[in-house]
Amino acid sequence: MAYDTIRVERREAVGLVTLNRPDKLNAMSVAMKAELVRAFQELDSDPGVRALVTTGAGEKAFAAGADIGEFVGRTPAEQWRMHDRGTLYEAVDRIEKPILAMINGYCLGGGLELALTCDIRIASERAVLGQTEVDIGLIPGGGASQRLPRLVGMGNAMRLALTGDRIDAHEALRIGLVDEVVPHARLEARTMDLASRIASKSAVAVRLAKTAVRASMRLPLDQGVRYERALFALAMGSEDREEGVRAFLEKRPPTWKNR
Repeated sequence: MAYDTIRVERREAVGLVTLNRPDKLNAMSVAMKAELVRAFQELDSDPGVRALVTTGAGEKAFAAGADIGEFVGRTPAEQWRMHDRGTLYEAVDRIEKPILAMINGYCLGGGLELALTCDIRIASERAVLGQTEVDIGLIPGGGASQRLPRLVGMGNAMRLALTGDRIDAHEALRIGLVDEVVPHARLEARTMDLASRIASKSAVAVRLAKTAVRASMRLPLDQGVRYERALFALAMGSEDREEGVRAFLEKRPPTWKNR
C-alpha cells in the first residue's frame, strides 16, 4: 500500500513504521493519523510480521505533536465528531502484536500520546519528551490523561500535564516514561535487536502475554489474575506450547508454528 506521510518497511519479521514529515518535525496531520491506522492494521494482519517498531524520520523528532495549523477554525462539534469516529490512539491500543516506540528526538503532545500507546519505549539520549497541550490552551486529547498516571504515577502525570514541561530522556527514564535510554548512534540497532528478539518467540505466546499484561491497566487484581489464567489455558492448547515443551525436554531450539 502506498503512503504519502509515512514509510512502511518490513525487516524480516519486524514491521517498521516511520512518520515521514521531517520538515514539520513529523507533526501528525489528520491524513498522517489515518495512514498510521491503516499501516498498523495492515502489519497486524500480516502473518509474516511478528513485532512492530514506530519512529520519526530525520534526526530531530519522533513526533512534535499534532499539526496545530489544522486546529484553526475547527469547531467543538467538528472535534467531537472526529474523536467519536475513533482515534489513532484507540486503533494502536487494539493492535495485538507488540509495538516498540523508537524515540529519536522531540516526542511532544500527541507524539508522546502515540508513544504511550506502544508497549515498549526506547529513547535516544537526545530525546525530549513532554505533554505540552496546556501551552496552547488545550488538554491531552489522545488518552494521555489516563495513560500517563498509570505509567508514571499521579504526581508525575499532573506535573507533565499541568506545566507542559519538557523533560530529557534520563528524567523520562527515572519516572518510568521510557524503558531504556541509549546513545543516539545505537538507537536503531538496539530497538531493532529487541524487536527481533520478540519476533523470534512464539507469536501465540507473545500475543497472549501482551494481552494479559495490558489487562492489568484496566482490571482489578483479582479479575486480572483470573483473566491471566484463562489466557494461560488458551496457550496450553496451542501447537507452539507442544513444540516449546518438547524442544525444552530435547534440549534443542524450538521451531515455532505460530499457532
